[in-house]
Amino acid sequence: MRLPGKVAMPLAGVSALERCLRRLQKAALLDDLVVATSDHVRDDEVVRIAARAGVSCFRGSEENVLRRYADAAQEHRADVVVRVTADCPLIDPTIVDTVVGSLRASGADYASNVARRHLPRGLDVEVVTARALYFADALADEAADREHVTRFIVRRPGSFLLRSVVLEVPRGGLESDRWTLDTSMDYEFLSRVFELLRERGEREDRARFREVLALIDANPGLRDLNAHVEQKVA
Repeated sequence: MRLPGKVAMPLAGVSALERCLRRLQKAALLDDLVVATSDHVRDDEVVRIAARAGVSCFRGSEENVLRRYADAAQEHRADVVVRVTADCPLIDPTIVDTVVGSLRASGADYASNVARRHLPRGLDVEVVTARALYFADALADEAADREHVTRFIVRRPGSFLLRSVVLEVPRGGLESDRWTLDTSMDYEFLSRVFELLRERGEREDRARFREVLALIDANPGLRDLNAHVEQKVA
């Protein structure tokens, strides 16, 4: 069962959304952070959490997420948009910087580390130019393209220059790991990870991908907590 209100749920005393924001604030190549949430009353708590973290919000359509992103980019005068979902409390800012740097160096319209799955879910980063985002918003007419922000772009390699970023990883098989928050089993897993980081004296929001992976590998029972969760396919 999916988890309503998941980004407000505490992980070692701090909400999942704030965990995500704290990590993103450490990315060297991000000029600004904006939480793009819906204008539905249920997301008022998202706005409050963002405010406590010192991050601004943009509120827009709940269903037309592509338009929400395009409007947020325009309001904040962005030339490049980095998309990280709020259910990724273990997002690694160094990975974010790597994907942003790849887009800049290649001149691509879009770059991501998800075209070829090789990292745990929850470390996903997509980077898109504002120009490509506005183009997609102007032309996309399928409901799925409006709901899933980058779908229109990634399905048109003839119209956009796409860049796939593949990082060096310690071993294979990590793509089946779940570090994302979508179900109660994911919450149990992530809660335990953050508790272990705290018990070890780690600063929970500073532990990077390899450090978290080493902790999980040292506690193999952790993976059993959410290993059987089936990923929702967009």
